[in-house]
Order: sequence, then C-alpha cells, then structure tokens
Amino acid sequence: MRTNSTSGPRRNFFGVFAYSRRALQLVWSTSRPLTCSLALLTLIAGMLPAGIAAVGAWLVDAVIAAIDTVRSGNAPDTVRVVELVALEGGLVALLAATQRGLAFCQSLLRAQLGKRVNLMILDKALTLELAHFEDAEFYDKLTRARREASTRPLSLVTRTFGLIQNMVVLVSFGTLLAALSPWAVAILIFAGLPAFVAEAKFSGDAFRLFRWRSSETRMQMYLETVIAREDHAKEVKLFGLGPLLLDRYRDISEKLYYAERDLALRRDAWGLALGLVATATLYAAYAWIAVATIAARITIGQMTMYLMLFRQGQSAVASGLAAIGGMYEDNLYLSTLYDYLETPVAPTVGRAERGPRPEDGIRFDNVSFRYPDAETEALTDIDLHVRPGESLALVGENGSGKTTLIKLLTRLYSPTRGRILLDGLDLREWHEDALRRRIGVIFQDFARYQLLLGENIGAGDVRHFEDEARWRKAAAQGMADAIIATLPRGYRTQLGKWFKDGRELSGGQWQKIALSRAFMRNEADVLVLDEPTAAMDAAAEASVFERFRGLTRDRIAILISHRFSTVRMADKIVVIQEGRIAEHGSHDELMARNGKYAHLFALQANGYR
Repeated sequence: MRTNSTSGPRRNFFGVFAYSRRALQLVWSTSRPLTCSLALLTLIAGMLPAGIAAVGAWLVDAVIAAIDTVRSGNAPDTVRVVELVALEGGLVALLAATQRGLAFCQSLLRAQLGKRVNLMILDKALTLELAHFEDAEFYDKLTRARREASTRPLSLVTRTFGLIQNMVVLVSFGTLLAALSPWAVAILIFAGLPAFVAEAKFSGDAFRLFRWRSSETRMQMYLETVIAREDHAKEVKLFGLGPLLLDRYRDISEKLYYAERDLALRRDAWGLALGLVATATLYAAYAWIAVATIAARITIGQMTMYLMLFRQGQSAVASGLAAIGGMYEDNLYLSTLYDYLETPVAPTVGRAERGPRPEDGIRFDNVSFRYPDAETEALTDIDLHVRPGESLALVGENGSGKTTLIKLLTRLYSPTRGRILLDGLDLREWHEDALRRRIGVIFQDFARYQLLLGENIGAGDVRHFEDEARWRKAAAQGMADAIIATLPRGYRTQLGKWFKDGRELSGGQWQKIALSRAFMRNEADVLVLDEPTAAMDAAAEASVFERFRGLTRDRIAILISHRFSTVRMADKIVVIQEGRIAEHGSHDELMARNGKYAHLFALQANGYR
C-alpha cells in the first residue's frame, strides 16, 4: 500500500511536467467555455503590449515631427497625433479589460475546480479499505492532498497560460528588437536565466519541506482539535492538559517556522543577488540604446519604444521563467493529489447476492488474520459455526481479537488465511452491498453524527435515510422512543453542539440511538452488538439484550460484552484469548468445565458481592 510515486517526479526537473497534461485535462473537463475564454484572453493579453509599445513610438515621433513642422513655420499634423493618442488609449483600455476578463475566468474556474477536486478526494475516500484509514502514512498522503493539491491544478493551468502569454509578448517584442540588433534579443532572454535556475532549485526545496512537515502538520491539526473541541474539553480542563498541549503545539509551530525561515532566507538572498545581475544587464542595455540615439542610428520614438521593450520584456522574461518554476512547483504538489487518487484498491470481484445454503448461517473455516505491518497475528486458526436463530457471545480480554473477528465478518478486512462463509458461500464471492445489507453492526465506538436525531437513526440504512416511519419503528425496537418523546422537536432535534440549537445526549441515550440504527435494516439477518451498551448499567444492558434477542429470534445475534450477566443468556459463548478460541459452549457447559470462562465469571461475580 505504501508507494513512492512522487519520488519519480523529483528525480529531474523536466520529469515532473508529466502532470501538466493531466491538470489541463482536469481544467478542460471542469469547464470548456471558461478554459477556451482563458486561452483566448491570454493570447490577446500577450499581443497587446507590443502593439502599445509600437504605437507609443509612433506617437513620440509624430509629436517630434509636429514640433519640427511648427518651428519651420508650417501647420503641424495634429490629427495624426490625436489619432495615435486615441489608438494607444484604446489598446490600453482593451488590455485592462482583457486582464479583468482573465481574473474573472480564473475566479470562476478556481471555485469550480476547488469543488471538483475536493469531491474527487472524498469520492476516492469512499473506495478505500479500512486498512488505509488505519495507516499513518496514508493519513500523511491524505493531508498533503487536501491542504495543497486542491488549489494546484488551476494554478498550474493559469501559469501555463501565463507562460504562453509571456511567450507571445516576447515573440512580439523580439520582432521589434531584432530591428535594433539580434544581440538585444539575446540580452533580453538570457538576463533572467540565473534567477530562474535559483527559483526552480528552491521550489524543489520547498516541496521537500512540505512533504517532511506533513506528519507534523497533522499533529498540529490534532492538537487543535483536542484543545478546541467540546468532546475533549472536559478532560482537558479537568486534568489541566491545556498548557501542556499548547506548549507542544507551540514547539511544532516554531520547528516549522524555523525551517520555513531558513528556506525563505536562502531563497530571497539568492533572488536578490541574481536580480541585481538582471538589473545591471537592463541598464547596460539602456546605455547602449541612449548611445545609439545620440549617434542618430535610431529616432527618439524608437529609443522610447526600445527602452519600454527592454523594461517590459525583462519583466515578461522574469514572469515566464517564474511561471516555468511555478509550474515545476505545482507539478510537485500536484503529484501528491494523484499519489492519493491512485492509491491502489483491491478490485471487488464478488457478484453473488445469495448463498446456496441459507440454513448454514455463518461459518469461520480455519481463519487467521494479521494486520498490515503487524508482527503477530490478531486471530489464529478460528473455527466457528453459528446457525440462523442462534445467539453467540464473544468473551475475552481487551485486545484478544473480538472486534477484529467482527471486522472480518463484515469484510472490512479479508482473512490472511482460511475463509468465512455466509449461507454456504465465501464472503469474497458476495456482492459487497448485498453482504452488508444482510449484516447490522453497532460498534462500541459508534459514530455520533452531528445531524438530526432521526437522521442518526436513518444512517443505519441509507436507502431510507429520511424515512420518518422507518425511524419510528427502529427507535421503538432500539428502546430510544422514550428518549425522543421528551425532546421538543422529536426526531427533528439537532444532535451535538457543532450547530445551532444542538442537543447533547448522555452516553446511554446515544447508545440507544445507535442501537435503533442497527434495526433500520429490516432484511438484516445477522445483527452484531460490539459493546455498544458499555455506558449503561448492568440491568439496562440486560434489558436491552433480552429485547434484542426477542427481536432477532429468527436471526443470528452476536454480542460482545464484558458483563457476564448478559453473556450467559446467549446460546453459545466463545472465549477468545490472544487471538485463538480458548473455549466454547453454553454458559452451563463452560461453568462445568471450570476453565477460563468460569474464572472470569467468578471474578466478576465476586465484584458484586
């Protein structure tokens, strides 16, 4: 899963420009009319400066000719002067309108493209496996994509069009300067090269700094969340964690600041030194033009034009080279977007929507599983069979593998070895949607959505997400209807504190909402409770499980709990120890065996005496 796809683009300067074509395709597919408008306006903006410079030269020469005419006692051609003034004014106005149009097109494209890229990032997230979200390196990749890459495609395209614009400017300027001397064109172009090389070098350094600080930035974001979010505020205040976490946040900020400061100092120092070289070159060209004017090799109007061409031409060269350096930098950053979007995901091959033997239920056949990059197996040689209508309780210490077993059952992970069957068919052969419609699960760390109460229940079945009739039925089954009856807005109550008029629930109330969510799936014949009632007292949990068993009498019910008063009601009990099945049987059978289960049961029973 871990890739180094961005190392290729960093190997050489020109290699990274492979992403330019993809960025252009992305912008083109986002809005063809805006892209075409941007290209046309760029071309016009590139040609107008040369036209303005040429008209300016004609104007100066026309004014000088008119003055000479007046001195000779003749009537000057003022109409010609006024026409040239009007023409130059019209060209300047057209250039201003073109630049406004460019800014307008870029603004609209930026909004559309930002939305499109963020949707691409989120859409990709929906295709990823749970293993990706449990991998720290993947989170660094996601952070890089979301923080920078969403703005880089338009930046790359804008700079590409800017480069084209400056190339058009330079071609038109070069055509006019060639009349003075071919060396004038060479001076114009090569004066900006040293600064460009330095800028390209420091763009690469900036990108490497960006990659290095991804994990540090993610830690900053996490610390911000802990310090400023309501779900952490109680412990932060109670334990006095605020100053400690703030100091850690400050240390990271200073570390990042000094790294950026050092880069900025080196970048600006080299930029100043090489900029002075370009300035010296420019004024050497000025002296050359002034001497040529004194020697009457060019007119004063031509002198004015050439000075303007050199001044604006050097600016165009600098802008063009900066655009190339910026394109290089954008390509580096854009590589992070495609590195994320091209994260490999195993193809879903299952197509079946039913199994050949519905009466067989669930069967684990010599199943073992190791988490990615883990040194030991989380589950080893699990053999387990649960038939429809049976209830199963999983017992074991924290970290023994109980929740991992449920993750395998719901195909959030696939076994490293062995197979899991539902209705006599390997889970890998089931269509993913069909399989998950058959299974309703509430984990201990169930989500508390900052949505309407009814939508929190409806999340259990997205096909009926806004179906209030289904909400009510599920709430009654999950014993949440009594809670809802006490709320002024009932199912339309906003939960959580993130949004206006939000209502916070107690832990036990949230658990009943989550339990109701599991009952949204009417056709689910496998229902799993992974310690979702931990915030309830023992009597409330027993009541919930007894009701749960009543509502799942013809289904498979799987319960994970540390309360043996509840566990003992299950038809089968499996004790998992260090990833292996240590014991299995009914409560009476396991107590008679006087093994691990009986020992744990006795320990808990003593606690109530």
